[in-house]
Amino acid sequence: MENKNFLMIPGPTPVPENVLLALARHPIGHRTKEFSRLFRAVTDRLSWLHQTQGEVMTLATSGTGAMEAAMINLLSPGDRVLCLVNGKFGERWAKVAAAYGMQVEVIDAPPGEPIDPARVQAHLKADPERVLKAVVVTHSETSTGVLNDLKTIAGLVKEHGEALTIVDAVTSLGAVSVPMDDWGLDAVASGSQKAYMLPPGLGFVALSERGWAAQKVSRSPKFYLDLAKYRKSLKEDTTPFTPAVGLVTALYESLEMLHREGLSELFARHGRMRDGVRAGVRALGLKPFVQDERFASAAITSVATTEAESIRSLMNKHYDIALAGGQDELKGQIFRIGHLGFVSDRDILTALGALEGTLRRLGHGDFTPGAGVGAALAVMAP
Repeated sequence: MENKNFLMIPGPTPVPENVLLALARHPIGHRTKEFSRLFRAVTDRLSWLHQTQGEVMTLATSGTGAMEAAMINLLSPGDRVLCLVNGKFGERWAKVAAAYGMQVEVIDAPPGEPIDPARVQAHLKADPERVLKAVVVTHSETSTGVLNDLKTIAGLVKEHGEALTIVDAVTSLGAVSVPMDDWGLDAVASGSQKAYMLPPGLGFVALSERGWAAQKVSRSPKFYLDLAKYRKSLKEDTTPFTPAVGLVTALYESLEMLHREGLSELFARHGRMRDGVRAGVRALGLKPFVQDERFASAAITSVATTEAESIRSLMNKHYDIALAGGQDELKGQIFRIGHLGFVSDRDILTALGALEGTLRRLGHGDFTPGAGVGAALAVMAP
């Protein structure tokens, strides 16, 4: 049947009907009082979602653009930067830092494993002169489904006294709690096509007061991504450059939906779906790529199997469900199930039922019929 395809990838994610309808509205002028009122409401809701007293900058860019903006506004060429790398996106931020002439230091971990905070602590203690300027951490590593221990890492960076904590929260913001102020995070970047329940096209950056102080002395080249311009314009509830008006209008609708759901239920829903997926795939004889439950992302679950590409192909062909594949050295070794944003318990059960059908088509039958759905229900609706 046509037009039944369902996205269960880490982004773009499904979009609610009322958000899609908002995108269909005739655009309004971005220098009007009408837009300013809308933009102020959006900005207030973004602060609520980030759990910060500060304001969140909205940019017409991707999550990568938001992260680049965070890094170049807080840092300068020649600065020593510690990048925590346990997947493709951690690697990306090291490349961005190097591209702007920063001195990159790396603490890494194998794909599927979290960054060890003890190694971060040792690295910071080995800097008695307090030369290190920032620690860059990917909270939820999208390429593998690992959730790094951001709270502990941020606490260690705060003890250092000089370094700033710059966070890629692209797939964690809105799926798990990221209390920016309580954890002392200095820059948090995210993108619209994840838990925000929007199409791609908007990036978000929030800075702490320490972050804004660093922004004033940053010597990195910037123009469009100069966050000082966005902060100045935000005082008048507008943007320094032409915004993506349609996406901002739709963002208002999605943020209102999230606000009605409430933070506690929002995070509980994502955690429940994660637990259901992990239980379901295990019941079908498959193994989650991230073995330690404590570090399993609530946004995405990677599943280890050499039949990853066959499973993805058959899921799409017979059930119109799109799953993500592995990247780089993990290509063909894992498939990834996205469960963030506009996804419900029903979607998880449907996907697990389709996965069982797919495995049977591949000749697997060493499980009880309905095992995946049954295992998911046991943890999602005990």
